[in-house]
Amino acid sequence: MARVRYFAAAEELAGRSEEVRPETTLGELRRALSAENPGLSAILPRCAVLVGGSRVADSAALDTDTLVDVLPPFAGG
Repeated sequence: MARVRYFAAAEELAGRSEEVRPETTLGELRRALSAENPGLSAILPRCAVLVGGSRVADSAALDTDTLVDVLPPFAGG
């Protein structure tokens, strides 16, 4: 199971800072998160979703030790 960490607005909308998920690909994870949490689904398409620290395709496999970070767009300077 992959460990998903949420940051900033994604954490607020998910209602948690992290969780363990059973999905086996990034695409499955994105679809499940959107279906389960309408608030998060509103910003998820604009978020950087990193798997093991890198941007990958939705077909990327999520293994038991995979770390997924959900980072919403940040503003500031």
